[in-house]
Amino acid sequence: MTDPTLTKIHAERPPLFAALPPEVSIYEVGPRDGLQNESTVLPVERKVELIEGLVDAGVKRIELTSFVNPRWIPALADHMEVASRVRRKPGVSYSALVPNLRGLDSATRAGMQEIAVFMAASQTHNRKNINKSTEEALATYREVVREGIARGMTVRGYVSTVYGCPYEGAISLDSVIHVAAELLAMGVYEISLGDTIGVGTPRQVEYILDGLMRAGIRLDQLAVHFHDTRGTALANITVALQFGIRTVDSAVGGLGGCPYAPGASGNVATEDVVYMLHGMGVQTGVDLDKLVAISERLSGQLARELPSKYLKAHLGHCARLGRPV
Repeated sequence: MTDPTLTKIHAERPPLFAALPPEVSIYEVGPRDGLQNESTVLPVERKVELIEGLVDAGVKRIELTSFVNPRWIPALADHMEVASRVRRKPGVSYSALVPNLRGLDSATRAGMQEIAVFMAASQTHNRKNINKSTEEALATYREVVREGIARGMTVRGYVSTVYGCPYEGAISLDSVIHVAAELLAMGVYEISLGDTIGVGTPRQVEYILDGLMRAGIRLDQLAVHFHDTRGTALANITVALQFGIRTVDSAVGGLGGCPYAPGASGNVATEDVVYMLHGMGVQTGVDLDKLVAISERLSGQLARELPSKYLKAHLGHCARLGRPV
């Protein structure tokens, strides 16, 4: 017999996933944010193969590399060659990180139409990561963004340590709002909110997004970028989507690791995100079978097991059936 009290509660409660969007834009960061933290450095040919394979799998937005001094990120010292050799496909947005005007000049020579700037909501993280205070970093990026837009580029912004900093611990909402609002005022079209050390939880996601909205920042100006260090990335993404976020950063295979948590998972895996979204009726335009084949090949090239849960389940299933991946 049905409990009439439960029936009344279910009738009054709105559907749990009523706010899910029909489609989500996947922003692939594996070739940059993922490979920069890998101990094995792939040759240019393999990087180009990876990027073009991801585009063939249906990825429409992809970050190729970072135009930084090779001393800081040796794994991406080949940025010019990689960016120049990737064959551009119509309808796909290709981006690269630039830290300053010199990086912008290199990106221009490589034919980039979109660039990204990166800074933290944490004062200490900015000083240790880019050797600038928060205000000094903002001053630098005002020049970079202004010049990039003048050259016909679109500019994306990253705000890292939104949910916590390896040096300062908890970060105030006011600090996140300040940096995000300053970047948007420069002309950045989208802010990616980064959980740099993977400490974020669903309620924090609600708190941060609600605070940004109350500060006048539109949700269509925001994307989410979660690391899966503590296994909460997919839960956090689900909350963000319910809130109105329509762009999710991810890295094929869960590339990257976390420099502040040795052995921890890196960026949330693109195939984990795609599997979850497709299972919820949310379209991404990404072919999951092609994606997992790329991750399986990449695992061999990097000579390590990638943290993607979907990849592990798929490989295990194939092994049990005695068939190739």
